[in-house]
Amino acid sequence: MAKTKKNEFDIDVEEMMQAGVHLGHRISKLHPKMRQFLLGVRNTVHIIDLEKTAKQLEEALKFISEVCKKKGNLLLVGTKIPLRNLVKATAEDCNLPYVTERWLGGTFTNFKVIQERIKYFRELEQKKKEGGLQNYTKKERIKIEKELATLERKFGGIKNMEKIPEAVFICDIVKDDLVLREAKVKGVKVVAIIDTNADPSLVDYPIAANDDAINSVKYILEKVKEVVLKAKVKT
Repeated sequence: MAKTKKNEFDIDVEEMMQAGVHLGHRISKLHPKMRQFLLGVRNTVHIIDLEKTAKQLEEALKFISEVCKKKGNLLLVGTKIPLRNLVKATAEDCNLPYVTERWLGGTFTNFKVIQERIKYFRELEQKKKEGGLQNYTKKERIKIEKELATLERKFGGIKNMEKIPEAVFICDIVKDDLVLREAKVKGVKVVAIIDTNADPSLVDYPIAANDDAINSVKYILEKVKEVVLKAKVKT
């Protein structure tokens, strides 16, 4: 079989198929607005039209590239347990902020309060780094260490995010619907993987794809990573 012609981002339909990008949810979970991105049904599972996905991904990557070239910031969000390590690794490789634990309400809409908590977290980290915890009793140090662990879990991925980002990439808008709502309120552009159970009209740059399979999400995040790193080199 001849290789599918690639575009400027090397998006390949065959590679997407191998990664399971085309496999949607069972037919009972279909969101009506996703019909336009489907090819049909196989074993009660909707099949996504990867030619359309490729075009959507290309548009999303162009937008992400422009954001990075203008020195804007992109926040990666993926709170599903199987995807957490993948999202975190991608963000760290690209030096991007990320959220892989539960989204804290107000991260966008009440950013000043979040900033205060991050400031406290960083001060506590610095105190530990400089050996300042040695002045406390063993019991107090244990308590502070536990607090640091909690703060790291909540704010570790966004502790260097000094302002609300220009864009957010969401791996699953059904699970992380609060992120989507807050982004809309604050005018943050949304790029997201949209599985067959989600509403693509809620997102600025939807990418019709399987949001459950690690390989599917990995394929898309690898493309995001390539674009971000390339754009940052040019800035």
